[in-house]
Amino acid sequence: MTARIAAALPPYAASVQAAFDRIMPSGVPPLVLFATLARDERLFERFRGGALLDPGHLTLRQREIIIDRITALAGSEYEWSVHVFFFAERAGLDAVQQHSLVRGSGNDPCWAPEERLLIRACDMLHHTCDIDDELWQALRRNLSEGALIELLMLAGFYRMVSYLTNALRLPLESYAARFPV
Repeated sequence: MTARIAAALPPYAASVQAAFDRIMPSGVPPLVLFATLARDERLFERFRGGALLDPGHLTLRQREIIIDRITALAGSEYEWSVHVFFFAERAGLDAVQQHSLVRGSGNDPCWAPEERLLIRACDMLHHTCDIDDELWQALRRNLSEGALIELLMLAGFYRMVSYLTNALRLPLESYAARFPV
């Protein structure tokens, strides 16, 4: 696949390079998504300002379930694969769960009850841009108000990321996994 807008090439602006140095593991080049957005320093900075990969109200596992489900629902193999590569093992997401996030549902037996709620929330947000009262009350029994807001922000942010990666036709990273079949 050929990207519709080419990624910026080094040397990068000093502020962009400093950001890459902070967010990418040592020796790993910037993601194609980051380098593409870095063509415009303002847009890159605004994008980075919306990211929620820091420790927050959700656990790493909860965060990655939400991100992986949203990007899978939106058909963003690029972003899903980046998160699987960098975070799945640390989040304890095995191959069965990764498959379920792409091809299955929250009813799959690989999920704990509170994780099923997160997947249902992602599905409902993706399809209706809302969460009904019944699911909201179930989520409230398991998550703090901060975690609920973070869930909504993550789902929305990664829906936007999926728009970017899909519409820009970003090629998969060299180390990327493919969606399971």
